[in-house]
Amino acid sequence: QVHLVESGGGLVQAGGSLRLSCAASGSSFRTYTVGWFCQTPGKEREFVAAIGWSDRTYYADSVKGRFTISRDNAKNTVYLQMNNLKPEDTAVYYCARSPKNSAWSETDFGSWGQGTQVTVSS
Repeated sequence: QVHLVESGGGLVQAGGSLRLSCAASGSSFRTYTVGWFCQTPGKEREFVAAIGWSDRTYYADSVKGRFTISRDNAKNTVYLQMNNLKPEDTAVYYCARSPKNSAWSETDFGSWGQGTQVTVSS
C-alpha cells in the first residue's frame, strides 16, 4: 500500500520561495501522474500542478511562471518549487497520484498525503 508524505511547507513573506516535497513509500511513482492540490478553509481542493509519468507537466493558470513541478524517480519523490509566492497562495498543499498519464481532476487522484501548510504573509 502506497503512503505519500508531504513536507517543506512553512511561513514565508510575499515574494519568497518554498520547495515542497512529496515522498512515496510502498510503491513507485514511476508509472503514475503525481499532482499537487491546495485547499483553504471552507473551500474545495483546487488543482495546482501535475507531472505525468512521461514528465509532461500541467499547471493551474494562477501558478504558471511561478511554480515548477519535477520528479526524481530514483528518490521516489516529486517536488513543487514555489517562487514569487503571494498571500493568496496560502493553503494546505496535498499531493496525490493517478494511474492516468494525463490528469488534473481531483477525482482522478488517490492515495492522498496528509498535507503541508503554506502561509504567505504580506
